[in-house]
Amino acid sequence: MARPFLLFVLLWTIALIFLGSYVHATDASLACPDWPTCFGTMMPEMTGGVFWEHLHRLWAGALVLLFAVSVALLRRSHPERIWLFRLGLAGIAILLVQSLLGGLTVLLRLPDAISAAHLAMALVFVALLAILLARTGRDPAAAVGGGSGERALALRMGVLASLLLYAQSMVGAWVRHRDAGMACPDSPLCLGRLVPPLEFGIVQLHYLHRVFGVLVALVVIACSWTLLRRCGSRSVRLAGAALGAAVAAQVLLGFLSVAARLDPVLVSLHTVLAATLLAVAVWVAASSWERGPA
Repeated sequence: MARPFLLFVLLWTIALIFLGSYVHATDASLACPDWPTCFGTMMPEMTGGVFWEHLHRLWAGALVLLFAVSVALLRRSHPERIWLFRLGLAGIAILLVQSLLGGLTVLLRLPDAISAAHLAMALVFVALLAILLARTGRDPAAAVGGGSGERALALRMGVLASLLLYAQSMVGAWVRHRDAGMACPDSPLCLGRLVPPLEFGIVQLHYLHRVFGVLVALVVIACSWTLLRRCGSRSVRLAGAALGAAVAAQVLLGFLSVAARLDPVLVSLHTVLAATLLAVAVWVAASSWERGPA
């Protein structure tokens, strides 16, 4: 029962990340100027930007309750794996900190550092959910299959992809919150050049996101290819294929977002796909970790 509920919580979290990105992309972040209420009430008139901002808050509040239920189910379903329960408690703490960061973002009028930290914590929570999903089977190592060498390879590929994807997501968060998304208004070139003039900070930041994104994509595709060629586990091979396809789609979405002048839906899908990629990479690493079921 715990694993299906955890998967539901992960999907709920991905939807929340979409909502948060859409709120920012449509300049609705301060549609409710107070916190935790919205214009002094918990049930404001749900119109315009208030609809999206307050829906984001309500969805986030429901996530805390849903995850608390999943932690209780974890404790009941796997009483012998106390570390899973403790990881669940850490997840609840992350959500509470995340709620506080969301409130500070509003009360302090969208400071860049806190806004970026808000997304950073969201991705940490996504990674935590992926670990819980990977380790709640009867025998996670057996599910991955293969010998210890094969699992060690999958672990290395998963960890490498996870770290690079998280780092690139943080660069992307900084691009978004520094309003550098259109610093290079053309695509795939930047200001008409392969290497643009780098006198201005927002151009440097945007260009870093592009160049690092391509490098990360190449490494993740290499990890995907390695998993497909050298791992016998069907689940790991499927995850590897998903990583390769999704990272290629992510690069395309990034360029399309610029071409569409930061269309809110495309930008939000770009953020959601980053979170999904991270979840898959972390799942590969956590599934391959030879701790065993305990």
